[in-house]
Amino acid sequence: MKSLYYKAILSLPLLALTSPAIAQDRSGNLEERVAKLEAMNARLIAMLEANQSNETGYNSAQFEADGPARLPYSAAAPPPPPPPPTAETDRRSYAAESRELSRDRSGGLIGTSSEYSYKMLDHAENVNTKPLLILEAKQMAQLDDRVTISGGVTVLANYQKTNRDSKFAWLMRHPTSANQIGETASEIVVHSAQAAVTAKLTPSLTAYAEMLYNPEQSFGQGTITALNRNQVQVRKAFILWGNLDKRPVYIAAGKMDVPFGLNDTVSPFTNSTNWHAFAPLAYAGTLGYFGNGLHLRATAIQGGAQFRAANSPVEGTSTPSRVNNFAVDGNYTLSLDNGLSMMAGGSYIHGSTYCQSYPVFHFNPCADNVPAWAAYGTINFGGLKLLGEFASTTRVLPGSAVPDPTNPLSAFAASKVSALTVGGRYSLPFERMPVDLSLEFSNFTAGDDGAPWERQNQWVVGASHYIVSNVNLFGEFVRTEGYVPLNFLSGGNFPDGSTWSDRDARSSIFNVGIQAAF
Repeated sequence: MKSLYYKAILSLPLLALTSPAIAQDRSGNLEERVAKLEAMNARLIAMLEANQSNETGYNSAQFEADGPARLPYSAAAPPPPPPPPTAETDRRSYAAESRELSRDRSGGLIGTSSEYSYKMLDHAENVNTKPLLILEAKQMAQLDDRVTISGGVTVLANYQKTNRDSKFAWLMRHPTSANQIGETASEIVVHSAQAAVTAKLTPSLTAYAEMLYNPEQSFGQGTITALNRNQVQVRKAFILWGNLDKRPVYIAAGKMDVPFGLNDTVSPFTNSTNWHAFAPLAYAGTLGYFGNGLHLRATAIQGGAQFRAANSPVEGTSTPSRVNNFAVDGNYTLSLDNGLSMMAGGSYIHGSTYCQSYPVFHFNPCADNVPAWAAYGTINFGGLKLLGEFASTTRVLPGSAVPDPTNPLSAFAASKVSALTVGGRYSLPFERMPVDLSLEFSNFTAGDDGAPWERQNQWVVGASHYIVSNVNLFGEFVRTEGYVPLNFLSGGNFPDGSTWSDRDARSSIFNVGIQAAF
């Protein structure tokens, strides 16, 4: 080992001395210079072998004839002792350790995670469990980068037919004549485009923000090409504290889906009427527990009329100036060894959206809150998934009754609002990814028996195939029975006091599309 060490050390200055000469004498004989170098190296090797038993020196006379003197080998001096610790150095040390820990836990600064992005941006499943999806993705190393960029696009082509002029009851777009007119309609459109960012601030702190472009479900005025309906909104934005590797508790606060009910669907694209009727989006803060099959959530909700499906009046107004609404949800999943899993849960919200007086209109103030409850469950066995859910208000919707005794529609009493969903999906093996076949029925009830706004039913037959885990091709046949828009469901928008709701309206929709995310 010593001889190799000295060979390397002595060869370096020799090469340093000879390299300039080689560069300067480009016209000389290359073979002669190489021979001289080999002879010099041979003499150096002979000298080192003769002195390899000497631990501290060498034959300096021999070496001085060939090159510069070499200092005797000696051990390196020990490093100076570190300065005494101070509060400032402690803070710097902690910050450095935090940066190193964060660096070790991430693969880079910015990246993508396609499977994670698809689940986060999907509107059909895991509707109100997005914070938990983030925590599970971190646990499964799907968020290796400090910042994960996500994007998604859903495009559709469809044909719709109705037996009532301009009354198309498919709720995946606002059912008004600004969207569809006549008795037939056809579309090739962008249903939605999304962009999102997930930032790992610390091992336990995560920020999430999602932008959404959805002209066909926008509340803006005009048609789907009007500027007011072609806006981009911040659909969700929240800060999440939690780390499932350390604790089963998490906290999320911001603009997000409120955990009330399940609101999922087995259909590839079309949401259930439970989602349309009872899925809240609001400013809120959630405390959650997830462990041993149990998932519990308690949510404080900003009062007033929120973005959807939550309304708790503040001094008789819809102004969201107090946190006076709340929701609780709990479910338990039982997993068995044979691949069978069953989940059952229930929810309560103090202020649902069904509190307005006649005429009913989105975001109108209410005299009092109207609570709602929900019960839901799923069964998974092999490729089969079954889903069921029921939600209902605890009191009647005041505006579901017409207060004018001279109006014939006043014969119908006020009614509670409810929604029911049952469905199943089966996955058939196909190449690398399965083909999913589904059937779902869902129902929205908002009026007395026989009232034009009594109910709206929806049947969906679906088929879908994931090309990869983040690209889904799908097709659906949708059949609706009844036409009950929430705005003015019992009338009040026509001078004669009539309503545009129609329990005998029928619509048929053939829909194909692609949903992709990165």
